[in-house]
Amino acid sequence: MILSDKRILEEIEKGSIIIEPFDRDCLGTNSYDVHLGKHLATYKDRVLDAKLHNEITAFEIPKDGFVLQPNTLYLGVTVEYTETHLHVPFLEGKSSTGRLGIDIHATAGKGDVGFCNTWTLEISCAQPVKIYAGMPIGQLIYFVVEGEIETLYNTKSNAKYNKPTTRPVESMMWKNKF
Repeated sequence: MILSDKRILEEIEKGSIIIEPFDRDCLGTNSYDVHLGKHLATYKDRVLDAKLHNEITAFEIPKDGFVLQPNTLYLGVTVEYTETHLHVPFLEGKSSTGRLGIDIHATAGKGDVGFCNTWTLEISCAQPVKIYAGMPIGQLIYFVVEGEIETLYNTKSNAKYNKPTTRPVESMMWKNKF
């Protein structure tokens, strides 16, 4: 089941969901709108290797915006820091974002129970489009978990994205053994 607006507010009151900064106007019927942070990054190399640490170049979105180009993966970050202690958070694009041809994640739309951080966005676009820091970029949806959680994400010793950040984080696939 997806949490309703009232349930999201109840869980925030209980402390099982944390959204900072929180703005009541961003609460939808069954979601919470998140915004694009000022930092973007691109990979230094055009060809990426899953077994290597692919380095990124970070930059700030200028006040007058930045034009995304097709065929380039941009890593962005949400303004909002979130913690989810009892529910599974999903990050999806807003319909207005999609109608501009912007995808905000390639495959990583689901968070784990215990995820405590900003969200790194895997941004791509269908055609050139100008974006701005602070613009609504996605929405968080919270699902009820069936069963007891054995290990929260933020307590896993092998969790790769636990370090709190306000900047995009590159892939840590290279830390896996394969």
